[in-house]
Amino acid sequence: MNLLAVLSPIFWGLLVLSLLVFVHEAGHYGMARLCGVRVTEFFLGMPFKYKLSHKSKKYGTEVGVTPLLFGGYTRICGMEGQLDELLPQALMSVQEAGSLEVGTLAAKLNCEDDRAYNLLYTLADWGSIELVKESESDELAHITFQTLARDAELRCEYDRGHNFELEGSTAAGEPRVPQLSADDFFAQEKAHTYVGVNVPKRLLMILGGPLVNIALAFVLVVGSLMFVGVPAAQNKAQLGSVESGSLAAISGLTAGDTILTFNKVEVHTWEDLTAAIKDAMSNGGKDIPVTYERNGIQLETTIKPVLRPDDKIIGVTPVMTTYHFSFIDASAAAVSYAAQVGQFALRLLIPTQTMEVLNQSSSVVGISVMASEAAAEGFSTLIMLVAAISMSLGFMNLLPIPPLDGGKILIEVIQVIIRKPLSIKVQNILSYIGLAFFLFVFVVALRNDILHLLFR
Repeated sequence: MNLLAVLSPIFWGLLVLSLLVFVHEAGHYGMARLCGVRVTEFFLGMPFKYKLSHKSKKYGTEVGVTPLLFGGYTRICGMEGQLDELLPQALMSVQEAGSLEVGTLAAKLNCEDDRAYNLLYTLADWGSIELVKESESDELAHITFQTLARDAELRCEYDRGHNFELEGSTAAGEPRVPQLSADDFFAQEKAHTYVGVNVPKRLLMILGGPLVNIALAFVLVVGSLMFVGVPAAQNKAQLGSVESGSLAAISGLTAGDTILTFNKVEVHTWEDLTAAIKDAMSNGGKDIPVTYERNGIQLETTIKPVLRPDDKIIGVTPVMTTYHFSFIDASAAAVSYAAQVGQFALRLLIPTQTMEVLNQSSSVVGISVMASEAAAEGFSTLIMLVAAISMSLGFMNLLPIPPLDGGKILIEVIQVIIRKPLSIKVQNILSYIGLAFFLFVFVVALRNDILHLLFR
């Protein structure tokens, strides 16, 4: 096996999956911005030390690409860390000091270094402060955080309408005493985070990713059916192609011939012809007389099944044409396809059907091979595969299994029902269960892909 044969599936698989995950994350990013929630990072590729990026002056979001081109990620403020009654005092302390070590904050708030660090980490995740200095040792006490640049209205770079040119603005690391109480300043900052907005907005941010994947698939399917079209057989008794070495080829039939009679049965349509072929080929290998027309001349020949006794077909295909759907028909087909994919994904949660679904699923390896083969077949085939993967990615992410988007929705619903946040411990347990399940899914799908590659 040459190197190109190995690298091609890897390239196409990574390209397709990375772009679709990037689109998925773009959905989360767009919804977060729409809901007024800060987003600090939006990247193609997985988190990595080295990256190529640009920081938006308008939104403050760092946008770029990392070398680990396998997916993408969006950092929405307020999705990590946990609420603590000391957060208002911690925020005000950093704002008044300009920069603050963990140990200094711990002493001021009379708490442990671990708790002080978690307070500052949470605020950094909110885009309210930033980490500026890691500890040279393993001690948390010497880790330093500082203020962000803020304009006269205390807006930072992640907030809409910020303007650091106005009088009263302060630079990063510069102390500033807000003309607000600690609680009011904290409430103002919290309002720009995931935890600070209402449940409907949280659900919109979570749903943004899967819905964009499904919408993209819908557009690709509709566009392909309308503008590329699908091959369709013409229902006439004319040969579109004749397989080399087949019974039809041996008898002298060629592409373009119109069959008039087959085994003395008059045929007018392709359906007539296929029925006549099936009947004749099941007749114990007897010679089959054929009358056909070529270039306006009526000719005769005989197909001899005895020449290829194992063949059950004669090796002909109909004349093909390209059928273009109307927008309504294409949309109906896309909706029907989406319903099928959604039902398939839901079956994964039914214990009696889980293994059946997994045996029909593919891992990254299988997707890579399919993407490579689709690319070789042509652009339209690749587009339809991308649509299928995007649709599957969207519906799979809606399954109520942490840490998938559907699992996050489940947690939000539970919190609404019990009227209090789930503890981090409980959320972590649910995530571990979900990860264990998907590790099992991945292993089974990978095994199936390897067996398919070895024995196909």
